[in-house]
Amino acid sequence: MTLVLRGIVAVIGHCVVYESVLSTNNLVRAVGDFSRCGNDGGMSRILVTEVIADDGLDLLRSAGHDVDVQVGLDPDQLLAAIPGAAGLIIRSATTVTEELLDAGSELLVVGRAGIGLDNVDVSAATKRGVMVVNAPQSNIISTAEQTMTLILAQARNTAQADAAIRGGRWERSKWTGTELHGKTLGIVGLGRVGALVAQRALAFGMKLIAHDPFVSAERARQLSVEPVTLDELAAKADIVTVHVIKTPETMGLIGDDFLSKARDGIRIINVARGGVVDEEALVRGLQSGRVGGAGLDVFANEPLVDSPLTKFDSVVLTPHLGASTHEAQLKAGVTIAEQVALALSGDFVPFAVNIDAAEVAATVKPFLPLAEQLGATLGSMLDSPPSSVEVVFEGEIGGYDNRLAALGAAKGLMGVLVDEPVSYVNVEGLLNEHSVAFKQTASPTSHDYVNRLSVIADDRSVAATLIGLRNEARLVAIDGHDVDLPPNNHMLLIRNDDRPGMIGIVGTLLGNAEINVDDMDVGRSSEQGSAIMVISTSQAVGEETVAALRGEAGIFSVDQIELS
Repeated sequence: MTLVLRGIVAVIGHCVVYESVLSTNNLVRAVGDFSRCGNDGGMSRILVTEVIADDGLDLLRSAGHDVDVQVGLDPDQLLAAIPGAAGLIIRSATTVTEELLDAGSELLVVGRAGIGLDNVDVSAATKRGVMVVNAPQSNIISTAEQTMTLILAQARNTAQADAAIRGGRWERSKWTGTELHGKTLGIVGLGRVGALVAQRALAFGMKLIAHDPFVSAERARQLSVEPVTLDELAAKADIVTVHVIKTPETMGLIGDDFLSKARDGIRIINVARGGVVDEEALVRGLQSGRVGGAGLDVFANEPLVDSPLTKFDSVVLTPHLGASTHEAQLKAGVTIAEQVALALSGDFVPFAVNIDAAEVAATVKPFLPLAEQLGATLGSMLDSPPSSVEVVFEGEIGGYDNRLAALGAAKGLMGVLVDEPVSYVNVEGLLNEHSVAFKQTASPTSHDYVNRLSVIADDRSVAATLIGLRNEARLVAIDGHDVDLPPNNHMLLIRNDDRPGMIGIVGTLLGNAEINVDDMDVGRSSEQGSAIMVISTSQAVGEETVAALRGEAGIFSVDQIELS
């Protein structure tokens, strides 16, 4: 008995098999169907459209994947190349659009070898159940060092003096610079890169101020940075460096309004994202003298062609070199290859950007396939999406972060109730679309078992645990009736009178239909005279037999669970 899960973070891989649990219908896909797995041991085609480190490509090949490198594709060529790919690896030059995602109907994961995701339609990917991963820590050191390079080049007119010498001019007095020591550096965005810049600027004896509404005062204090408003930063800073992502809110953040409040001679550095600094406003500031200089590595439109910024000697321009070091390229390539491989093989994916879940504790990890299986089992007991779903964690697992397991239960349930693909990425959106209230609760107090996982949908419920050294799954309760048996692909849940002879009636009907019974348990509840039979069979029970069971006196209802 095996549960095959495909596609998304944590335990869902391209064709991953988990022992001692069940194969489940609709759990074998994020996009596409299980037949794509073939007999190649889980090999997937991964399309790589930009240059990444050979070490990363070799890592994917050693994992058994077909690495299809096609660099320099135009949009039409990319649309033609994407069908059949389970993974797509890009950098900044490839744009992942809704149209491309539609063409890549078998796509499970998009990997961006770098930090920014403004060239990926993350919303469209999420809607389609495609995981998006990046390599957020691969180039942070290189980017911080490039920031310091531009700050120093600005302060000492390094590029301009070099150009003069190469032009045969010795202009020592013309390119007199300024010391960084004692100057105030204003950092807009105190995340990973901003914090590294702060550490390096301190070594130059600079005073540090920063604007970042998402960073606590305590964190700023640890970095020896004074938190200020954006207006205060403009008024106090000698040099401003920006380290924020590009969003509608940050576009043009350093523009006319900001510069109107800045002290004369302010210098602007941008190694973050093009467009965060309004280049037209910057030109106006340079022309008026309000801006003393600038160092830019990124631009609103790249490559930069025929820009008025090139006319100013006080401006240093570099062609998006923030991540262009051998070390960063190696780390980005290896990191994104690792993330894509993890997504396709079924392990936890730490840099999945469109899943709200923390890293899975070792105690919780064995319960992830069980949670999805329970959800699917419960979904098979329903005719349509319920009004509410609650996932309950009791015992030791109740003390851990169980968000991913809860999403897995919801994924399993919705996967058998809706016609569209369901994944960890899009399940919350589907719950909202179908007006299903979703919550998870936890208690460190055990309920008969060291750990117990329950899924409740309206008035129906299932509960299970894992037992023994092999973590074997056991159903322990269904609709308030205590039971004890392993789950199976094919099960019947029969509500009946609690009276002698009922087991014989059911057994005779199944025997006459040549249905082999693998396992069986009878559960009672507090309801007087009520019992439930849970029967595992080696094959699907035909509709004719199910109808015959429902027609027997003393049988109140029959739920047929078919998970494969």
